[in-house]
Amino acid sequence: MAEQYFSAEPASKDVRRTVNVTLRGHETTAQVSNGVFSGSRVDLGTSVLLKHAPEPPLTGDFLDLGCGWGPIALTLAFESPEANVWAVDVNERALDLTHANAQANGRTNIHTAQVDESSTPLPAENQPAFCETVPGDLTFDVIWSNPPIRVGKEALHTLLMAWLPKLKVGGAAYLVVQKNLGSDSLIPWLNDALGEGFTASKYASSKGFRIIEVRHEI
Repeated sequence: MAEQYFSAEPASKDVRRTVNVTLRGHETTAQVSNGVFSGSRVDLGTSVLLKHAPEPPLTGDFLDLGCGWGPIALTLAFESPEANVWAVDVNERALDLTHANAQANGRTNIHTAQVDESSTPLPAENQPAFCETVPGDLTFDVIWSNPPIRVGKEALHTLLMAWLPKLKVGGAAYLVVQKNLGSDSLIPWLNDALGEGFTASKYASSKGFRIIEVRHEI
């Protein structure tokens, strides 16, 4: 579990497998592997997010925060082929898989980017060849995430505060969090930490998960 979340380069052997998944009605063939979150299927939390998150706008800049092998990024790219979808992760293998899956499914609007353990984007010279550096001034119309709750509260808060303030005015983020892993306590924390102009609230509940909506309204 720790390797999935903390390792830029997983120690486990990279054994790739092909899975066939349906992402909001889009039949998709994808590669998965060891050392990556939910390395054999679309996990339940992500499935709940994909079922309940509202349809994204047709264009704009979108973010999949903690992309794993890419099911969220692929879904956003399928639904909004004219949008720019950024898929961000600390795990180089996850980013390699997301890049490969984007290419295999013709989703040329997906951009992969590696961050360090403090969620700071790596400079171009430290990125893998298939990655890009997220522009420092880039803001997002949409953020979807199944955040790595088990990294611990401090690391999770660092991750969320590195990216949620980058929501454009009028933009919205949708985070899926297990109820028994602190989803309800996360909502007031987000409202306090993000401050004026942002609101966090429960958007939906299903199968032991909550979807939290964060909006930037001012």
